Amino acid sequence: MNEPARGGLEMRSISIAFPGVQALSNVDFAAASGRTHALIGANGAGKSTLMKVLAGAYDHYVGEIHVDGTTASIRSPRDAKAIGIQIVYQEVDTALIAYLSVGENIMLDQTVHGMGGRQFIRWRELHEAAGAVLKRMGISIPTRKLVSELTLAEKQMVLIARAVAVDCRFLILDEPTAPLSSSETARLFTLVRQLKSEGVGIIFISHRLPELYEICEDITVMRDGKGVITGQLSDMDQATIVQYMLGQRMEQQFPDRTPVVGETALAVTGLSDGGMLHDIQLHLKKGEVVGLAGLVGAGKTELCRALFGASPGAVSEVTLHGRKLRLRSPNQAVKQGIALIPEERRREGIFVHEPVGTNLTAAVLSRFTRAMAWLSPAKEKRAATEMIERLGIKTPSERTLVRNLSGGNQQKVAIGKWLLADSEVYIFDEPTKGVDVGAKKDIFELIAGLAARGKSVLYASSELNEIIGITDRIYVMYDGRIVRELDSDDTDEEELMIYCTGGGQA
Repeated sequence: MNEPARGGLEMRSISIAFPGVQALSNVDFAAASGRTHALIGANGAGKSTLMKVLAGAYDHYVGEIHVDGTTASIRSPRDAKAIGIQIVYQEVDTALIAYLSVGENIMLDQTVHGMGGRQFIRWRELHEAAGAVLKRMGISIPTRKLVSELTLAEKQMVLIARAVAVDCRFLILDEPTAPLSSSETARLFTLVRQLKSEGVGIIFISHRLPELYEICEDITVMRDGKGVITGQLSDMDQATIVQYMLGQRMEQQFPDRTPVVGETALAVTGLSDGGMLHDIQLHLKKGEVVGLAGLVGAGKTELCRALFGASPGAVSEVTLHGRKLRLRSPNQAVKQGIALIPEERRREGIFVHEPVGTNLTAAVLSRFTRAMAWLSPAKEKRAATEMIERLGIKTPSERTLVRNLSGGNQQKVAIGKWLLADSEVYIFDEPTKGVDVGAKKDIFELIAGLAARGKSVLYASSELNEIIGITDRIYVMYDGRIVRELDSDDTDEEELMIYCTGGGQA
């Protein structure tokens, strides 16, 4: 795959600023060839920014980068790739070209930069080369399939395939396991070990602390745009790492709740979509947090979208407070008091190129309009500012573009717009994906607060410990069906996993 690389890379006194934000301040970082180095920190700590500097995405940084002891000038992605530095970004949809095939996306760099003066692309050779990369990775995805037809997990693997299809000396993986199932994560780790054995250095960004111990040898913790500590992972336990991340000890992750459960709010009977979902029956009560557990591909996201009116072909009987609903579009769902915080927040939950304030008020603009439908900027700003303070969103102002926020703060914006809408039913689809432990705690407290106000919450996640920790009752999905209903206090992760993998069925 690659010839073994020797040496390592070093970043010295790296600083970078954006309008209103000093993102990095004199950060030192070093990674060795043939080892996996965990780079972690709370959302907004600067880890992704540091890696974007290394990958050439930002050219206005101050500091030095050395590879094998030689100064490297990295001011563009092409500069980074020329010396073997590849990055797989967390935002898969912005990194892939949806209307091109899997093969074309994997071989994109060779197609654009490596045609060698040829005027025509040899399509059969391109797909054969892409297929060879996928086979080496143990992934079965047709190379002629369009990227737009792939699942989120498949898109992630295509991005990794693109990175290792060229001479890769250092591979940066930014939250690579967030969209992957346990089996897909195991496959990725097998690939990482293979690359390490060939001398490739891996820089691994993740909020899933337990998996770091499985795949990483070294660790650097960042906080507030600065490096806090670097060392061997075996010398630190999880509690110590969290303390370095947050600057304080982590209190109990899940809030203490005394649920006051009322009458049935949302009832769903016979929900099917002709494809993934089959005869779904469920109900949510006022003041209740209900879990939707299942592995990647179980149908959780499809069910959440159907309840939000985003699957017009779905058939079911849905009632809210005893009133029959017709949910054929998200607009109808919103009018009926149903809100969805989607899994793919950057594509479906927020407007990344718009300001924070615009995002927070997007679902309730009518509240801030005057006669003749003129928008009142003052009212809009006041509401946005109050929500920023309420949720603890780290942003210079409500005018800051959402794309410049960290993943956890983007998720808070996605949630905040629905808090302003004051909906009756809140559907959370993998809300903590790519979110650090501190932001997770904030999200759990928000959910507990919603339930305390009598709202109904459906919490869909493949993180089984979160499902048990925050919910009152759990539905388990497998292969597009609800296969079990459990009380959260009377189950554990082992039992949930049995049902999530299709076991325990009569």
